[in-house]
Amino acid sequence: MTLNTTTPKISRGFTLVELMVVVAIMAVLASSAMPLQELIVKREKEQELRVALRQIRSAIDAYKQAVDDGRIEVKEEESGYPPKLDDLYMGVPDIKNTGSGGSTGTAATAATGTATTAATGTTAATGTTGTKYIYFLRRLPRDPTFKDLDVAGVETTSAADTWGKRSYESTPENPQEGKDVFDVYSLSEGKALNGSLYKDW
Repeated sequence: MTLNTTTPKISRGFTLVELMVVVAIMAVLASSAMPLQELIVKREKEQELRVALRQIRSAIDAYKQAVDDGRIEVKEEESGYPPKLDDLYMGVPDIKNTGSGGSTGTAATAATGTATTAATGTTAATGTTGTKYIYFLRRLPRDPTFKDLDVAGVETTSAADTWGKRSYESTPENPQEGKDVFDVYSLSEGKALNGSLYKDW
């Protein structure tokens, strides 16, 4: 009778050194993934900022064009640019088109006689008094780089106050608020991915 003298194999686990190497590799991978995620978020914020600046500046130019076309009443000493950013979405009376009806509506409601001008991007709508209003924005975008103090997820700063405002009389090198809004800029002191400052965009 032959005896089986084969020694059973014993499964060997990881040594302490091997475990430390694995943990170190995982830590390196995790640390490299975090900056990548931050880079993606930063790039998205910058794209939002570019779009918001373009929308507001286009609306300001459309407002000035409406003034030059005689659709918005201004005083002789005024520049013709909007007195405040809120006017771009709250609307201003169109003195060239005074309605006679009493229908109520907004720029988004067809029943109010809504009319959009393709050349300027403005929208006219009849209000409750029969006066037609011109709207240059559906809503005023916020500066995505503005750090707001949220309370339970509620934004405590109005969209207009998230932007720096330059009046027509101030210089690009030293933008100051005044009687009108000639341009807007970011209040952020942050630096973009291309090395420029957000406030200089």
